[in-house]
Amino acid sequence: MFVTILRWTIGVVAVLLASAALFGFVISVAFENEVWRRRTRRLRSWLGVVALAWFNGEVWGRVIYTLVHWAG
Repeated sequence: MFVTILRWTIGVVAVLLASAALFGFVISVAFENEVWRRRTRRLRSWLGVVALAWFNGEVWGRVIYTLVHWAG
């Protein structure tokens, strides 16, 4: 149950970051705005952090699950 909630939470955060990055990219291209271009890069970096955190959680969660259920 906890893993499902965690996956949905990370998914929602990733979708929000991706949407904000796409919006910022469109604004920066349409208006040649350097402020939005920097914000878009920062949002894209945070999206990468969230994706790597999700992957790390999935891998180590599976490792812990395997270790706990090894003898059973």
